Amino acid sequence: MNRYRRLPEGGDVAYEVVELRVHGVSGAAAETLLDHPVVTRVAGDDNAGFYRPRPGFGVSDRPQALRVEAYRWGALTAGGAVRTASLLFLLPFMLVNLAVWTRPATGGAGGVIGPLCRLLAATLTAAFTLSMVGVTIDIIGWQCIPYQPCLRGRSYLSWLGDLPLGPRLALLALIPIGALRLLWWLGERSARVFEAFPAARGQDRTVGGEDRVDSPGFWNDELVVRRLRAIHVAVGLGVLDVSLLGALIYVHPTAVGYLLFGAAWLLLVACAVLLLRPARVAPDGAGRGPVDLRGVRPLRIGAITLTVLALAYSAVPLEPEPPRGQLPGHADAVAALVAIQAALLGALVAVTLLQRRHSSTARTSWLGGLASPVFAAMAVAASYGFAAALVYRVADLLDRGEIPNPARQNPPGAPPLEPPVSYRWAALAGLITVLVVAATVLWRIAVTRRQRRRMAEEIIQRDFPDPPPEARSRREDVREIIARAAIAEHLGPVLTVFLVLSVVGVTVVALDLIGVGPSQLSRRLAGTDGEAATDLALATDVGMYVIGLVALGIVVLGVFSYRSEETRRTVAAIWDLGTFWPRTVHPFAPPCYAERAVPELAKRVAALADHGGVILSGHSHGSVLAAATLLQLPSRVLPRVALLTHGSPLHRVYARLCPAFFGDPILVELGDRVGWRWVNLWRDTDSVGGPIFSAHRPGQRPHVAGPAGTVDRRLRDPRGITVPPDDTVPPPINRHWPYHTDEAYEAAVRDLAGRLRPATGTSLHPTP
Repeated sequence: MNRYRRLPEGGDVAYEVVELRVHGVSGAAAETLLDHPVVTRVAGDDNAGFYRPRPGFGVSDRPQALRVEAYRWGALTAGGAVRTASLLFLLPFMLVNLAVWTRPATGGAGGVIGPLCRLLAATLTAAFTLSMVGVTIDIIGWQCIPYQPCLRGRSYLSWLGDLPLGPRLALLALIPIGALRLLWWLGERSARVFEAFPAARGQDRTVGGEDRVDSPGFWNDELVVRRLRAIHVAVGLGVLDVSLLGALIYVHPTAVGYLLFGAAWLLLVACAVLLLRPARVAPDGAGRGPVDLRGVRPLRIGAITLTVLALAYSAVPLEPEPPRGQLPGHADAVAALVAIQAALLGALVAVTLLQRRHSSTARTSWLGGLASPVFAAMAVAASYGFAAALVYRVADLLDRGEIPNPARQNPPGAPPLEPPVSYRWAALAGLITVLVVAATVLWRIAVTRRQRRRMAEEIIQRDFPDPPPEARSRREDVREIIARAAIAEHLGPVLTVFLVLSVVGVTVVALDLIGVGPSQLSRRLAGTDGEAATDLALATDVGMYVIGLVALGIVVLGVFSYRSEETRRTVAAIWDLGTFWPRTVHPFAPPCYAERAVPELAKRVAALADHGGVILSGHSHGSVLAAATLLQLPSRVLPRVALLTHGSPLHRVYARLCPAFFGDPILVELGDRVGWRWVNLWRDTDSVGGPIFSAHRPGQRPHVAGPAGTVDRRLRDPRGITVPPDDTVPPPINRHWPYHTDEAYEAAVRDLAGRLRPATGTSLHPTP
C-alpha cells in the first residue's frame, strides 16, 4: 500500500482508483483492452471475467494508485456457429421480443403494447408449428405418400406408404414436436451460464420486465421466461393437436375426435388469456410483485396430456379413402393466423400512435416512436419468409424440381403438391418488399449525399482549414468517411416504407377469410390461359428464390462476419442489440446476456468502491452496459463512481430507439446519480457512437445548459492529414475503435480520478 502526500484537508490516506473497462459488441482480448502483454483474471470465469495486468510485466507511466481492470463479456453472446444458426432460426423471435422495448416513453408501464406483443409472439410460435405441420403432415404424409410418383426412388419415404393414414400422421407429428424442442434448446442452451447470475436478496420478488431500468430485479426474469416457455410450448402443441385432429375428423368423424378437438381449442384460448395477463402480480397497485405462475403448471400438464391423447387417437388404424388435395383445414388455418397477425399489427400501430401523443420524446425518437410496430412487422415478415421458403423448398424437392403452383400445369408424372396459397403470396409480398425497400435505400443514399457531404465539408474545413496540396487526397478520404458515418440518421423513411408494405401485405392475405383474397384470385388465374397466370407463377417462383437467398445470405453473413472486422461489427451490433433485453415477450428468443453482465458488473463495482473510487469506462455497447450498471447501484456506492463513455450509442441509438428506458430523462438522471462525474468521447468519423447531450466542438459553447453541457468531448479524427516529420504515413483514421489509446482518453481518466478524491483529501501522486 502506498503513502500519499498530506493535503490541506487531513492526514495521509491510501486511496486507489480503478478504471474498469468494458468493451463493445465486437469484443476484444483482455490484453488489447488493457494495452498490456500479460494479464491475469481476478474474478469471473471464461464466459465473463475481470482481468488486470500481471504485476511486474510491462511498463506503465500511471501512478500505482490509479489501476486498470477490464471486464471481458464477449463469450456471453455465444460462438460463431451458434450465433449464426440462432440468428437464422431465432431471428423472428428476437425481433418481436425487441418490439416491446422500443415503445414510446409515456411515463408509465407498457400499457397494452406489452400484451399485444406477447400475443403477436404467440402467433409466431403458432406460425412456426404450422410450417412444420405443412412440411410433415400435409406435404409428406397427406399429399406425397398416397402418390407413387412421389415415392419413386425414395426409400426414405416409401416405407411410410405401408402405414395406415392415422399411424402415419401420428408418426410424422413427432417431427413438429421435436422442432419445438429444438427451439427450446436453442433458447435455453446458454441460459444456465449467461442468465444464471444470482440476484440480490429480494430482487427476485420485485418487478422486472416492462418497467424502469433502475428497478431492482429488472435483470432477473428467469421466472418470467419459464412462464412464457410453458405457454408457448402449449401454443405449439395446441396448434399441432388442432391440425392433426381436424384432418382426422374430416376423414372419419367420431365423438372422441370432436371432444379432443374442442379441448385443443380450449387449450389455445387458455394460452391467450394467460398472455393477456401481466407476468407479475401487483397487489399494491404500484406495478411491483412476484411472477404470477398460477395456471402454468396445469397448462403444461394439460398440453402434454392432450398431445399424448391426440397422438394415441391418431395412431388407431383407419381405412378411409386415400386423401386428395391439401390437408383439410391447413390452408385456412394459415390464412386465419395471418388475419390475426394483421389485426394485432394494426392494433399495435394504433396504440403506439396514441401513446406517442402523450410522449415527451416522440419527436426525437427513432421513426417518431413507431419502432415497436416496425420491429413487430419485421418479425412477422421474417417468420413467413422462412416458413414459405421451408414449405416450398420441400414441396419443390418432392415435386421433382417444379415449384408447386396451381397457376400452371404440373409436368407428367409429378404429384399435385399444393402448399397453402398464403405462403405463395407471402413470397410475392416478400419479393415486392425487398425490391421497394432496396430501391428506397438507394434513393435515400443518393438524395442525402449532397447534404452529408456538405456537413462533412464544414467539419473538415474547421479541422483542417489550409491543407497542403499533397494532403488533399487524404482530406477527401476523411470527408467521405464522415459523410458515410451519417447515413444511419437518414434511413428512417426506409423502415417506414417497410412497415406500410408489411401491414398492407398481411392485410391482403387476410382477405382470404371473407372470400376476396389471394386464394380466390389464384383460382381464377389458374382457370385461364392468359399471360397473367404465367406472370404470377413466375413472380412467386422468383419470390421463393429471393427468400431462400436472403436466408442463405444470413448464413453467409454470419460466416464471413468472423473474417471481416467491419462485417463482424455490423452483425454483432444487430445481434447484441436484440439480445441485450430480457426475454419478456418470446421465450425462444436468444438468451439475454445482460441478465448476467449487469448484475455482475454492479457487484464488482460495489466491491471495488469499498476500497476507493471506480471509473466505469464503457466503449460502444459497453457504455450501455455501464449505464445500466450505474442505474442498479445502491446510493451508498454512487459517490465513489465516475462514468467514462467513448464511441457510445447511448443517445444516437438507444435514446432514440428505446426512449422509455434510455431516453433523455433517464440519461439526465444517470448524470445526477454520479454527480455529473461523466465524460463522453466521440468522433465525427464514428458511425456508431456520438455525443450524449451536446455535439459542440472544442471552443464552442454547449447546446445544453448546466452540467450536461460538460459531458461531451469531441476528438478530432484523424489527428492530422499530413505526414508527421517523424513518420512515413499520415495519422490513422480511428473511427469507432480504438479510443483508449488516445491522449484525450488518458486525460479524461485522470480528470475523473481527480474528482473521485474522498473528503479527507488524497492525491494520486505518491510522495517522493
